[in-house]
Amino acid sequence: MWLINTETLKLDEVVDASSVKYAILSHTWEDDEVSFRDISCLESAKQKAGFSKIAKTCELARERNLRYAWVDTCCIDKSSSAELSEAINSMFQWYKLSTICFVFLSDLRPLATTQLERPTSLFPYDHQTFGGCRWFSRGWTLQELIAPHNIEFYNSSWQLFSTKQLDDGCLSSLAQVTTIPVSVLNRSISLRKIPVGVKMSWAAHRQTKRVEDRAYSLLGIFDINMPMIYGEGSKAFRRLQERIARDTNDLSLFAWAPSIDTENAGAVRRRFCGIFANSPRGFSSCTNLSKSPASGWQQPVEYSLTNKGLP
Repeated sequence: MWLINTETLKLDEVVDASSVKYAILSHTWEDDEVSFRDISCLESAKQKAGFSKIAKTCELARERNLRYAWVDTCCIDKSSSAELSEAINSMFQWYKLSTICFVFLSDLRPLATTQLERPTSLFPYDHQTFGGCRWFSRGWTLQELIAPHNIEFYNSSWQLFSTKQLDDGCLSSLAQVTTIPVSVLNRSISLRKIPVGVKMSWAAHRQTKRVEDRAYSLLGIFDINMPMIYGEGSKAFRRLQERIARDTNDLSLFAWAPSIDTENAGAVRRRFCGIFANSPRGFSSCTNLSKSPASGWQQPVEYSLTNKGLP
């Protein structure tokens, strides 16, 4: 794992992420970000627009006496397939192990001073404004919301306006925007107790730049490790479901419904479907499965996958 030294702004390699304390950034990528190769030459890196996020993250980390910070744009050597695969499989854990996570919402307007001076029960943004931020539409940021213990939210002017762990108004707004229960956001209930279909539904309307990342961005949420095969397309999401099926008897994995296939001409609803969904969108109607009658989704039903599907 590569970490930015918050004093020198140079990368240090750390073998065990749990052995050090570090801050971590969650954001949406913009144009002209600083890459792993760029950060090796600070003078050149400072000329890029994305460097300001790195500098601010390190500044906030230093204020909290943290020696290290992690920013995904420059702390992963994407030219190495092995390192990229390790990073993607470890991402959830890295966010979980962080001392604090800074969420930077670059498209959220600044607040007046009077709006910042408020009781924590009063959230400064309406749900439409807050939920309209691109951060809530990206696939990767789902795990970045769930995994960290401590999160601070910053708007486009880097004004701290809320914290996930202390602000009841923030938790309520997050739950409404994301459909993720407050009990999950405040960590009073384990992810393992949430039906698979419900967790899939949280990603139903999120987007990723690459098709494969619809699956890869969910690995940590389902506690799954699997190799990255960019180029496999939607097969990645099938592989994820197959792995989940091997590891759990949660029948809500099969509670998805066919959706309009906008990737094919005519956007016609599929007449015939396999047992697995093509994307998280198929689980969009599964948000309230946990409120279903006591028939239960995690009954001790044994099944196994064969080359012909489920027998």
